[in-house]
Amino acid sequence: MIPTSIYSKKSRLKLLIMTVALVIGAATVIYTNLLVAKLSEREQQLIDLYAKGLRYMGSPEIDSENLVFVQEEIIDANRSVPVILTDEKENTLAYKNLDIPEKISESRKKALLKREVAKMKAQHKPIVVSYQEDFKNYIFYKDSELLTQLRYYPYVQLTVIACLSVIAYYAFSYSRKAEQNRVWVGLAKETAHQLGTPLSSLMAWYEYLKASPRFADEPIVDELGKDVRRLEIITERFSNIGSVPVLKDEPILRVVENALGYLRNRVSQKVAFHIETEFPEETTAKVNIPLFEWVIENICKNAVDAMDGKGSITLRIVKTGAKDALALDIQDTGKGIPKTKQQEVFVPGYTTKKRGWGLGLALAKRIIENYHQGRLFVKTSEVGKGTTIRLILSR
Repeated sequence: MIPTSIYSKKSRLKLLIMTVALVIGAATVIYTNLLVAKLSEREQQLIDLYAKGLRYMGSPEIDSENLVFVQEEIIDANRSVPVILTDEKENTLAYKNLDIPEKISESRKKALLKREVAKMKAQHKPIVVSYQEDFKNYIFYKDSELLTQLRYYPYVQLTVIACLSVIAYYAFSYSRKAEQNRVWVGLAKETAHQLGTPLSSLMAWYEYLKASPRFADEPIVDELGKDVRRLEIITERFSNIGSVPVLKDEPILRVVENALGYLRNRVSQKVAFHIETEFPEETTAKVNIPLFEWVIENICKNAVDAMDGKGSITLRIVKTGAKDALALDIQDTGKGIPKTKQQEVFVPGYTTKKRGWGLGLALAKRIIENYHQGRLFVKTSEVGKGTTIRLILSR
C-alpha cells in the first residue's frame, strides 16, 4: 500500500515553493522601488540644478567664462532627462533629450511638443525660472528612459519568471504523468504475459476434463470453465492497457447487466443489486466492453467493502442534458466519503483497508477518462449514508 502522506508532503512542498517565490518577488519589487526612488531623487536634483543654471545664465552679472562653464557643465550635462523650456504661455523655447524627428513640418513639431508638455505635466510639477522684470520661463520634464525601464523592470521580470514557472510545472507534470503511464502499461503488459502460460495450461485441462466421460456429470467442470473464461477476460483487459482500445456502440444496459451477473455470485448475498434506466433498452454508448466491465467491478467492489458486505447498490443510467452523452450513477449505502477525501480516493495508493493497493478507483478513473474520453467523479457522498459515483460516457 502506498502511504497517502507522500501526496500530502508534495502539496506542502508546492506550497513552500510558492511561498518562497512570492517572498523573492516581493523582495525584488521592494528593492527595485528603492532604487527607483533614489534615481528619481537624483533626476530631480539634476533638473533643479538645470533650472539654477538657466537663472544664472539670465543674470546680467555673468561673464563669458562662467557662461561657458554653466553651459557645458550644467546645461549640456543633462543627457538623459527629457526637458522642455517654455515661456509663460507654454510656447516651446527649447527642448532636450526628446525623440522628435528633424524632418517634419513646424506645425507637426509644435503638436508633438505640446503633447509632450501635457505628459510632463502629468508626471511632475513644472519648475519656474524667474528672471528680472517679472519675466518667467517654465521647465517641464519627465522621467528618463532608464528610470521608466527600471520602474517596470521588476514586473516584467516577475512575469517572465511566472511564465517559466508555469512552463516548468506543466513540463514536470507531463513528465511525471508519462512516467506513471509507463509504469501502468508495463505492469499491465507484464501481468498479461505472466497469466498467459498458466491460462493456456488451464484451458487444456478444462478441455480434457470436459471431453472425459469420467467427469461428464461433474458440475465442477462447468465452474472451472467459467473461471477459465474469466481469466481470459482479465488477461484481455490487462493487454488493452497501454493500447488504443476499440470503442464500439454497445447496448449499455446489457453491458451493465452482464458485469453485475458475474459480481452477484462472487460477493456477499446480503448485498442487493438494482438497475434503473431513463433510456430505452436498445440505447448504446461508446465503450470497450472488457475495460468498461472492469470499471464497474472495481467501483462495485469498493462499494461492497464500504458497506461491510451488507446493503444495496443501485446502478442508474440517466440523462446528462447533452444529446451525445449519458451518465451511469453507482450508488451505495456504505460509510460515505468525507468532503476532504473525495478527491484523494482516486489517487493511486489511497485505501482505507489494512490490506490493499488502493488502485481500484485510480484504475477505473484512468480507464474512463484516458481510454473512453469520459469523466468519473464523486457525484454525492454523505458520511454514514452512502456515496454516488458518476461515470459520463459518449453516445
